[in-house]
Amino acid sequence: MPNAPIARREAATDPYHWLEQRDTDEVLDYLKAENAYLEAELAEQAPLREALFEEIKGRIRETDLSLPTPWGPWLYYQRTTAGDEYPRHYRCPLPADGSLTVDESAEQLLLDPNALAGDGYLSLGAFTTSPDHNLLGYSLDTAGDEIYQLFVKDLRSGTISALPFDDCDGSLTWANDSQTLFFTTLDDTHRPHQLHRHRLGESTAELVFEESDGRFFLSCYRTSSERQLVLLLGSKTTSESWVLDADTPQGEFTCLAPREEGHEYYVDHGQLDGAWAWLIRSNQSGINFALFQASEQQPTRTHWQQLIGHDPQRMLEGVSLNAGAFILSLREGGLPIIEVHPRGAAPYPVQLPDAAYSLHVQDSLEFTSPVIRLRYEALNRPAQVRQLDLCSAAQKVLKQTPVEGPFDADAYESRRLWASAADGTQVPISLVARREVLAADQPAPLYLYGYGAYGECLDPWFSHARLSLLERGFVFAIAHVRGGGELGEAWYRAGKLEHKENTFGDFIACAEHLIAAGLTSPAQLAISGGSAGGLLIGAVLNQRPELFAAAIAEVPFVDVLNTMQNPDLPLTVTEYDEWGDPNQPEVYERIKGYAPYENVLAQAYPALLAVAGYNDSRVQYWEAAKWVAKLRATRTDNHLLLLKTDLGAGHGGMSGRYQGLKDVALEYAFLLKVLGLV
Repeated sequence: MPNAPIARREAATDPYHWLEQRDTDEVLDYLKAENAYLEAELAEQAPLREALFEEIKGRIRETDLSLPTPWGPWLYYQRTTAGDEYPRHYRCPLPADGSLTVDESAEQLLLDPNALAGDGYLSLGAFTTSPDHNLLGYSLDTAGDEIYQLFVKDLRSGTISALPFDDCDGSLTWANDSQTLFFTTLDDTHRPHQLHRHRLGESTAELVFEESDGRFFLSCYRTSSERQLVLLLGSKTTSESWVLDADTPQGEFTCLAPREEGHEYYVDHGQLDGAWAWLIRSNQSGINFALFQASEQQPTRTHWQQLIGHDPQRMLEGVSLNAGAFILSLREGGLPIIEVHPRGAAPYPVQLPDAAYSLHVQDSLEFTSPVIRLRYEALNRPAQVRQLDLCSAAQKVLKQTPVEGPFDADAYESRRLWASAADGTQVPISLVARREVLAADQPAPLYLYGYGAYGECLDPWFSHARLSLLERGFVFAIAHVRGGGELGEAWYRAGKLEHKENTFGDFIACAEHLIAAGLTSPAQLAISGGSAGGLLIGAVLNQRPELFAAAIAEVPFVDVLNTMQNPDLPLTVTEYDEWGDPNQPEVYERIKGYAPYENVLAQAYPALLAVAGYNDSRVQYWEAAKWVAKLRATRTDNHLLLLKTDLGAGHGGMSGRYQGLKDVALEYAFLLKVLGLV
């Protein structure tokens, strides 16, 4: 077998700091050597990788039409075609009967990303039609670094204009005159910090707002009513909103409530009892948020009136507005709940068929629409788009993501388990497997996934690719650890800052519970996580390596201590609210105590595959590279240790859908190899 690359080790506090020297020959040669080593080690897996790729691709309907969305006089939709990496975007006239029937003879191609991408990376950022439907604003990232070029296409003539602005975050927001665009630019640390106003046909843009506090991100959006624009400034713990009438885009934004440390609030505009009003989701009366209202004429904080009170058992995650109702997105007992409040009628919850699932409002459609669309899926149930009649509560499945070939959702069993953490906290686990695998009551290969940061929720989701593991006898499980948001704001806060160790302890407790329950064994247990979830994987590998046989870490945030000490890197300062500021001695010691790179030990580790993106602006490529280099020099085992760096991609990996499937096939082949299941 080939020899593994050995990174040069310097006599310094950080011996692999030299890997941070982007674009130098030495660094690029090392990354390419690691890629070559991976391919050599997995060369015998090439037929299996190809078989897995074809198997996964065979379950996906390669040529398909998305569910059309009505807006104004048009139906907007996407079409995927076999062999193409990206969907094409179309529209056709709305049928006179108001149906969703596409008239292909009258359709108009709006954008074809396949023609724009060539063989390189492409990510479509904004895709927004002007209110008069004559212009399309869109943005493209061609490197994976999340820096976008802005474009406007005249849908009448087909003329495309590239807007002459640099360092854009990709967002575009139309004013109602269909001639004014608001866009956001990035500072040197990749933080959206300036809002600009541009009138089409002009070569310049006016700076509307600049946010100087490095903790705050700036964004702009249209409200549900399409009558107002909102400038949102948000850190991890505090927010501030400014509003402007969309009919007068040259006017000045008005602040609804000046920022106050710890006060988060988010606003939307619509109708209540027939009058135009503001709805505000705020945590001023409790950490799980409450809902307030204010008149259109008096929107500032002194005029807010409580509409829905704070509930310590239910997290108010979001609000959707419609002319006939407002819809609450709630979380209770670890599960998402949709509650509809129709005008003039009693509120009601949306009824669903499964015990563990993912649910959110996908589209509230036009403001006056009597229906909205929900996206619903479970570990064993492909995603459905459901139409909900706001008045009658009737549901209708408009589209279910197809699974080609033999597939029976009832052949798979989904369960919700609870593990006991060291402090007695009950931690939920969602899992799925073929029914006969669970019925056998024997340890099976198990893939355990985790994240646990930023209050993000890992609600159960369906995966075409995952079926390739389930059909080979795997159990797939999600550890809903503290630091995520599955059980509300308190759950999130119990896994951040000084409580971060709870995230790692919870994940270990979940692994131990799955082993004790006889569902798997350490020799059959693989773990995975990405970004902040990669930090989780790195930490638990240092703490309890004997529990696991294999690990996959995607764009892992494993060099957290060094990154958080470098305020010039993208996103560092705003991350102080999540991890702490290591310029404070006690915070420095706390982060140093769990940072994966700092705590690599001379011990045996499981087999590991680490994946990085060279153009990643969120987690720099060198975090995975330094970690693997240190593991290679320090560990006492000879298990497979691989680093894959996508030299033309960013945080999300390669952009095309087929390339994404090939990446999954590689990871699955790696697992099957190291678990001895080939």
